[in-house]
Amino acid sequence: MAIPKGLEINNIVGLFLLLGIAILSSKVAECAPFGSRRGLMETVFDVTKHGARPDPTADSTRGFMMAWRAACQSTGPAKVVIPPGTFTTGETIFQGPCTCPKPIIIEIQGTVLSNTDISLYSRASWISLEHVDGVVITGGGTLNGQGNASWQYADKSGNSPPLPTSLVFQTVKSSSINGINFVDSKGVHLKVTDSNDITVSKIKITAPATSPNTDGIHISETININVTDSNIGTGDDCISVGHGTTNIFVNNIHCGPGHGISIGSLGKRPDEKDVTKVYIKNCTFHSTTNGARIKTYMDSSPLQVSDVVYEDIVLEDVKNPILIDQHYNSKNKVEPSKVKLKDIHFKNIRGTTNTKAPVSLNCSEAAPCEGVELADIDIAPSGTTGPLQGATCQNAKTVFNGKTNVPACK
Repeated sequence: MAIPKGLEINNIVGLFLLLGIAILSSKVAECAPFGSRRGLMETVFDVTKHGARPDPTADSTRGFMMAWRAACQSTGPAKVVIPPGTFTTGETIFQGPCTCPKPIIIEIQGTVLSNTDISLYSRASWISLEHVDGVVITGGGTLNGQGNASWQYADKSGNSPPLPTSLVFQTVKSSSINGINFVDSKGVHLKVTDSNDITVSKIKITAPATSPNTDGIHISETININVTDSNIGTGDDCISVGHGTTNIFVNNIHCGPGHGISIGSLGKRPDEKDVTKVYIKNCTFHSTTNGARIKTYMDSSPLQVSDVVYEDIVLEDVKNPILIDQHYNSKNKVEPSKVKLKDIHFKNIRGTTNTKAPVSLNCSEAAPCEGVELADIDIAPSGTTGPLQGATCQNAKTVFNGKTNVPACK
C-alpha cells in the first residue's frame, strides 16, 4: 500500500495500535457480554457450554457442576449462567473454596427441575453450596423441586432422613440470594446452616398448604442473616429459626399459607446451642395456622432463647396469633422442657383470628419463661368466631403494656 505523501511513520504506528486495541476490545466483549466488575471483564461460564441441555428429559447435573468448577477455579471475576430454558438435575454440589475474586455470581435465568427419582439424593439436599465465601445467586429464575411426586414418602414422625432440601447454604460466608423463585420443594425450600453474614431478599416460595415438612426458609447455627421483602406460602413454617443462631433480622415477609414464623423446634438433640437476638418485624400472616410462635421439645437438654422481638405484625384470619409451646411433642415425652425463654417481646400485633384464644403462653414448669412482654395487642375475631378469651398463661412471667384488647393472664 502506498503511503500518502507527508504521512509520518509515527502516525502509521499509532493507527495500527488503535486498530489493535479496537479488535482486542471487541474480542473481550464477545467472551464476556455480561459486563465488568472493578474494571475487570467477567468470564461467563454458561452451563450449556459444559454439557447441560435445556431439555427437561436430559440430566444436566454434570454440566452444572463442571461450569461451577471452572468458574470457582478461575483467576478472574466469574459468573455461572443458567440461561433461559428448562433444565433437570439430580444432586448438585457447588463446592469451594474458590480462587476467583469475590463475588462469584450464579445467575439463574431459566427453570431448573429437581429429578423426581429420590434414590439420586444421598445427602437430603438437591442443590448445595459448601465452603464458599462471597457468592451471589440472582437472575429471576426458578428452582422447582417437583415435590408432589415425593411428598407421599415424607416421614411425619421425624425418625427418618428428611426429603431433599431444594437449596442449602452450608458453611457459606458473606453471600446473598435475591430474585429467585422456589416451587414445590421435596423438603425445605432454602436452608442456611453453619454460615454467617447472609442476605436473603425478594424471593418467592410457593407450595401447597398440604405439602409436608416444606418449610420456606430454615436457619440454624448461623450468625448475622437478613431475610427481607419476600413472599412465602407453603405447608410448614414460612421461616423457622433453629438452634445456634444469633443476630437474625426478618422484615417485610408475607406468609401464607403456612405455620407462621417460628423459633424452633428446639431441644430435640442434646448438643444444641442457644438462640439470641432475633428480630422479626413488619410481617403479614394470611390464613396461617400460627403467627408468632416459639416451640420447644419436651425432655430437652438445657438451652436458652433470649432477646426475641416480634413487632409490627398484621394478622389475617390466623388460628394461633401468639403462641409459646414448650410442650411440643408431648405425646412421646414425659419430662418437661429445659429450654429457658427470657426477654421475649410481642409488640404492635393486630388483625383477626379464627380462634377464641389468640394468646397462649404455655411455658415449661422446669424453666419458666421470664420477661415476656405483650404491648399494643389488637386482635379481633374473624367470621363467626365469637368473643375472644383472655391470654392463656402457664409458667410465664408476663407484662402487658400499651393498649390491648386481650385481657392479661390471670
